[in-house]
Amino acid sequence: MLKKALIFAAVGMVLWGVAGRVRAEECDNPGSLTDTVKIQQCIGKYNGILEAITKANATNQQQLANFKSQISNLKSQISSLDGQLDKLSDEVFEREVRVGVKRELLSAKVRMDYVRKSDQGVLLMLFSSESAGEFFRDLAYREKLARMDQEEITEVGREIKDLSAQSSALSAQKNNLAGLKVRVDKQAEFLAQEVEKASRYEADLGGKISALTARQQALISEKTGTYATSVGDVPLADDPAARPDYNPGFSPAFAVFSFGAPHFKGMSQYGAFGRAKSGQNYRQILEAYYGNVEIRKVNVPPVIKTSAGTLAFEGRYLRGIAEMPTVWADQGGYEALKAQAVAARSYALAYTSWRINNQNASGSICVTEACQVYRNSKADSPGRWGDAVRDTEGEIVVGKASGEVVNTWYASTSGGHQKSYSSLGHSTPGFWDTTSDWTRWAEGAWEAKGGSPWFYKGWYKSRGGKTCGRNHPWLKVEEFADVVNAAIVVANGGDTSGIFPEDVRSCWGGSDNPWSRQKLAEEANKYGGAVSSVTGVRVEHSSSGVTDKVILTTNRGTVTISGANFERAFNLRAPGALSLKSGLFNIEKK
Repeated sequence: MLKKALIFAAVGMVLWGVAGRVRAEECDNPGSLTDTVKIQQCIGKYNGILEAITKANATNQQQLANFKSQISNLKSQISSLDGQLDKLSDEVFEREVRVGVKRELLSAKVRMDYVRKSDQGVLLMLFSSESAGEFFRDLAYREKLARMDQEEITEVGREIKDLSAQSSALSAQKNNLAGLKVRVDKQAEFLAQEVEKASRYEADLGGKISALTARQQALISEKTGTYATSVGDVPLADDPAARPDYNPGFSPAFAVFSFGAPHFKGMSQYGAFGRAKSGQNYRQILEAYYGNVEIRKVNVPPVIKTSAGTLAFEGRYLRGIAEMPTVWADQGGYEALKAQAVAARSYALAYTSWRINNQNASGSICVTEACQVYRNSKADSPGRWGDAVRDTEGEIVVGKASGEVVNTWYASTSGGHQKSYSSLGHSTPGFWDTTSDWTRWAEGAWEAKGGSPWFYKGWYKSRGGKTCGRNHPWLKVEEFADVVNAAIVVANGGDTSGIFPEDVRSCWGGSDNPWSRQKLAEEANKYGGAVSSVTGVRVEHSSSGVTDKVILTTNRGTVTISGANFERAFNLRAPGALSLKSGLFNIEKK
């Protein structure tokens, strides 16, 4: 208890020391804060308090667990003593009965002898016996029996005395344990209340910190754009400024290029296009992306429920799926359209709860990219896409191991590495989608053969076309060094509360007050020194399909940052709408 009291005293000192820097009423209403400096102070305050409370509460929780364990052991011991006491009580009772019986028998014998001796004197008994020897033998025999009875009564009496002593000792022990249990119960009850209060306070602080940092997460979402990336009915236009051969007009210059865009699972549509142009049929394409599967013809439902109403399944809904350019059929990609038709059919059935052994699909599917894009205009005039639907009518993807329809995800461009996923008992493979060795995957990537403009791209526009005044993804050395400093802070678990783009207000609005480059450099100085210049950069990729390391040659020497930390820092600090769409990326310098 003394240890716990000291812990709470330490927490109180932290609360007093931190609270002195910022008024509590300001921090307790995050929505009213517009000054980023105060937001940062509040985040620092809450983080300090939360750390102290968390440590103290962890200790209390451990102590509470120990108390609960003690209470459980005490209950077990008391229960055992109760059993022993019951057993002793039974034994005492049994022996008391035996003593009572013996005493009654002895009393009866004594009374009989007394009566007999009263009626017949000793001399008469002596003279009436056939001989003096017989008389004395009878007398001795009676005395012997009386002594035996008395000895047995004495022995049982001693047993009763011993058992009674044991019973008294056990009763005392039980009373001591019961008293200890009462005290431990009270301690546990008090500590449980303290843990509950501290846990509520932790949750409250976590909510306040989340409210203060939510703006950063919102900015990342705006910049990276979390959205499905199916091709749609019209191929994406290439952007010369987003290519690595673009000349930004200054040097040195650095740009970060993403391989693909989310979500990297299932069938790559541009990869399917590249495979089809190389002679693969739709079954080979589907098997490549979905793994251990078979293409099976089934009786599909006549209609499907959608957010646009109930539609004829084959004759209207599938004909209106606008997820792959129809013109690919005339560019050597007709087998890709057929693979897309089978994938779209399988996805729709899986989504609406249709199953091999329960073919009454009761669910509904949306008609946007959140599910599958459907357009009435496409259904009215599907062109070669309609041929692909008709040529694969009723065909779906079924897992060989699961025996169930496969939930066939697909997306435009994975960047050359397909991630595995599991659904409805089937797991797709994770693999490098290339004809080359994975260390040179881009050379033989099927998506590159399919001409995907998203295979390797520098993203400097938001999805809505916002550029924030920038017309390319290239950064000057001081801009790139600033991003590297942000990555140093992120990688070391430092304070990230001021890591926003410097132009966040003009580009994204709001009242954020991001750190200046100087302030961010000061933060980076806490972790080995800030970077002011970068003369070289290279990346190392992992066989798992992500960028493993970013290795930079800087004024402070070689700086190595994990790919995940650099990606987060870049999306937090890079100016304008610059962003990374993938964990598989590269950095170029010119």
